[in-house]
Amino acid sequence: MSLSWQKKHELAGSLKKMRMAYVTIADSSDLHDWSGLAFYVRKAFTDSGFQIQPIGNLREGYYLLTKVKRTLYKRLFSKVYLSDREPFIQRSYSNQVAKSLAHIDCDVVFSPGSRPIANLNTKKPIVFWTDATFAGLVNFYPGFDNLCKESIRNGNRMEQLALSKCRLAMYTSEWAARTAIENYKVDPAKVRVVPFGANIDCNRDAEEIQNIFLKKKFETCKLLFIGVEWYRKGGDIAIKVAELLNQQGIPTELNVVGCTPPGAAPGFVRCHGFVSKKSEEGCKQLDTLFRESHFLILPTRAECVPVVFAEAASYGLPSLATNVGGIPTAIQNGKNGQIYSLSDTPAKYSEYIFKLFSAKQKYEQLSLSCFREYLDRLNWESARKLATNLIHAHCGEDFSRHQL
Repeated sequence: MSLSWQKKHELAGSLKKMRMAYVTIADSSDLHDWSGLAFYVRKAFTDSGFQIQPIGNLREGYYLLTKVKRTLYKRLFSKVYLSDREPFIQRSYSNQVAKSLAHIDCDVVFSPGSRPIANLNTKKPIVFWTDATFAGLVNFYPGFDNLCKESIRNGNRMEQLALSKCRLAMYTSEWAARTAIENYKVDPAKVRVVPFGANIDCNRDAEEIQNIFLKKKFETCKLLFIGVEWYRKGGDIAIKVAELLNQQGIPTELNVVGCTPPGAAPGFVRCHGFVSKKSEEGCKQLDTLFRESHFLILPTRAECVPVVFAEAASYGLPSLATNVGGIPTAIQNGKNGQIYSLSDTPAKYSEYIFKLFSAKQKYEQLSLSCFREYLDRLNWESARKLATNLIHAHCGEDFSRHQL
């Protein structure tokens, strides 16, 4: 009598853990690369029991050729050319990965992005987990507008290849998953939504969130803005919101992390510059800012889904942002903050903050709700369990057959 898949999986699990070739273009141990996501995704799978075999630091090559093409497109046609979507660069990535795979034994090839595996030829099941598709970024995200036809063609070809080759495509938001299904030929059954967790260590519980609330001072409303791109992240709107609150009689301070406002900043703006999570000092500074702030404000004009919303929720800190890209997956109105349309004025934000800041009991309830959202779905424990279950469900039979 043949064994069921579940029995095979259980027996295989008892024999040997699933081995994962973890493919990244950069170094997956770098906390500064892609906001540390490659590092935290790798850690999540390690915590799930995968035997991780990293493949990274891939060389792009062809620098002179792509530099010439970029210059020609810009000068002759006033168009943007994307070198990283070039087929020969994608093939170069895949060849480097294939050479590394030849020297290791793995059960699944995984990447936190579709680029390094789009042209990869392997008999092993391929899985990727990312925050956007190429089609979703075109004419939406900075750097992806006014593209030349060649780059659009190459980018869509690369995305289609990745989706065709993979056994499972995980996206961090409904928006990203929807753009995959609507713009490419892909079986919807292998497209799944798995939000990332918070790229910050958290051992907090509900009691500590309560203590954080009790220690907050309500003489001054503290808004926290975190981002390296001032205009795209809506820093100018955040300043106007803080200005309105000050005019309405609520002393307000805007703390800016990651960038510096252009020109002379108003006196109520506190600039902290880039704060590194690699250093103990940087971690302590971020911890203090999250604890003392009353709202995270990010009126971004274009976004996939930043993990800073999950980080804020882990402190019971409500987030205010715009209804663009994958943000509605991270922020749910009334549960861990509020989202606004791009056409909403700064007055909409200030009105919401004014009412909530003036009603401490309602603010406390929202703070606890934020933390519940973190515990329920915006943490790496939940993310890794869902991702691991999906990988075993989509690739587990191959693994079980290999072991049995």
